[in-house]
Amino acid sequence: MAKREFKAESKRLLDLMINSIYTHKEIFLREIISNASDAIDKLCYRSLTDENVGMKREDFKIHIQADKEARTLTVSDNGIGMNEDELENNLGVIASSGTYQFRQELGQDENADVDIIGQFGVGFYSAFMVSDHITVVTKKYGEGQAYRWESDGADGYTVTPCEKETVGTDIIMHLKADTDEEKYGEYLEEYTLRNLIKKYSDYIRWPIRMEVTKSRKKEDSPEDKPEYESYQEETTLNSMVPIWQRKKSEVTREEYDKFYQDKFNDYTAPQSVVTVSAEGQVSYKALLYIPGRPPFDYYTTDYERGLQLYSAGVMIMDKCQDLIGEHFGFVKGVVDSPDLSLNISRELLQHDRQLKIIANNIEKKVKGELERMLKEDREGYEKFYQNFGRQLKVGCLNNYGAKRELLQDLLLFYSSTEKKLVTLGEYVDRMPESQKVIYYAAGENIAAMDNLPQTELLRERNMEVLYLTDQADQLLMEILRTYKEKEFRSAIDGDLDLEDMPDEKKAEDYKETLDFVKEALGDGVDEVTVSRKLKSHPVCLTSGEGMSFEMERYFAVAQPEMGLKAKRILELNVEHPAFAALEAARTADPEKAKKYAQVLMNQAKLIAGLPIDDPSGYTDLLCSLW
Repeated sequence: MAKREFKAESKRLLDLMINSIYTHKEIFLREIISNASDAIDKLCYRSLTDENVGMKREDFKIHIQADKEARTLTVSDNGIGMNEDELENNLGVIASSGTYQFRQELGQDENADVDIIGQFGVGFYSAFMVSDHITVVTKKYGEGQAYRWESDGADGYTVTPCEKETVGTDIIMHLKADTDEEKYGEYLEEYTLRNLIKKYSDYIRWPIRMEVTKSRKKEDSPEDKPEYESYQEETTLNSMVPIWQRKKSEVTREEYDKFYQDKFNDYTAPQSVVTVSAEGQVSYKALLYIPGRPPFDYYTTDYERGLQLYSAGVMIMDKCQDLIGEHFGFVKGVVDSPDLSLNISRELLQHDRQLKIIANNIEKKVKGELERMLKEDREGYEKFYQNFGRQLKVGCLNNYGAKRELLQDLLLFYSSTEKKLVTLGEYVDRMPESQKVIYYAAGENIAAMDNLPQTELLRERNMEVLYLTDQADQLLMEILRTYKEKEFRSAIDGDLDLEDMPDEKKAEDYKETLDFVKEALGDGVDEVTVSRKLKSHPVCLTSGEGMSFEMERYFAVAQPEMGLKAKRILELNVEHPAFAALEAARTADPEKAKKYAQVLMNQAKLIAGLPIDDPSGYTDLLCSLW
């Protein structure tokens, strides 16, 4: 029996495949099972037109057998099988695929319900990652002679006639010896095999059967002290029909929830379920979930977003980030498409065109579901927003606001007048015609912002202000800039731009006092001016245009080395008795007037939430005025 050599290019490809193409060795079982599924697909399709096949759909199966003593793992199918020429062409020439040829023969037959998987003819050789010897015993349907193909790898292979009663193929893999780095024997363990089948091949359409260990009570065992015994029973290990392939009307919400909790290891039921069935440029089905709570590591660098990607029921990627943008990174689920352009190892994608089409559609579906929740289930949406609202804000900020148009209608902010969370659209709908801008105020908490001196005029007129309490909110306003042609305006730092404002007091009328205060405070203040915001309060501190105090606090934590500071503009209420006292002291007792200026500056800092440079000194300063 002469050994036949692989062609030179096949030798190189085999070596490349064993060492480079596949990221994880465990993938070999997925590939071998997928090939077995393809073989059954072919014979099942043949049976539609050939009554001599004599097999019904329920007769087809894939069988797994592990022999620890012989150190072999066997995958058997009762599919189409191969003859000698096909063994030579499919296994003797790497990257020659009988599946691909079969697909070409089907052409554009619309009635061909066959989602064949292996198109490259290389998946079989992934078994050499864990095997030092492979035997293939096969008998083709319609032929009487069976053949045995054997190979140790790159040295070549042999093909000899043999006996086999039934049609189909047995792949017998002799596993390599264990080393300190690799424990190949784990692929003979029942637990490992069951997990790998569940992970990669759970939705292969044919039953994958294997003898598994079960426990039962012994017949003569007493009830009060029962004894148990182990026994072997052949069991189907895969689900076969994935839940997303079933009609939505045939699946209950409880079944969807259970699938989510089992699949994604979450004890909390999902808040929302989205099913997608699309046909067109790319056909795919998707089952998407909005979780009921964020994972414990969601807002950390350890969290990995992504949807599970399947092709014809075979898992290709566990977390495909290209399917879901970071702004919707909380979404979990699966996408299954037979139209994907897979690379040679069936792990990645050769082209991203299909993925982009699917991702764009999924983005629309997720946004549509969130809009539905916002309109029909406000309480549920606010619960979602509490969990993942920050992610929507980050999505608006990323890439200089590239997704702001997509996300801005989903944002919620606390309203000073409504005393609850509102959308930007709801705010604008309530604006009086005379109001030109959307007012907001940034601060540490709602209670503090409710009493800000700068917003007193707005509160008096019952004008709505959006309260921003997240550190990212101030940056968010800078990115959004406008909403429905209405500019965002800080009620704290910007010009309120109100009609019937109090008469503006020209700074020239109080120039001497303003200059005095500026000189008294020195570098501690950038500007001293007359305020048009204040009514009953004597003083406030603003930052003007540009960086706000909230942004200063944010950068102090995020990038302290930059030392970024907002401008400090001291605004004085010239109608307040405190200003009159300051003016009087300026001429009568300049030293006392300087102390008044320092007190007002520190009070303004406290109101703005800024630290006082010397709290002890400030206490002494106040006491010195008694």
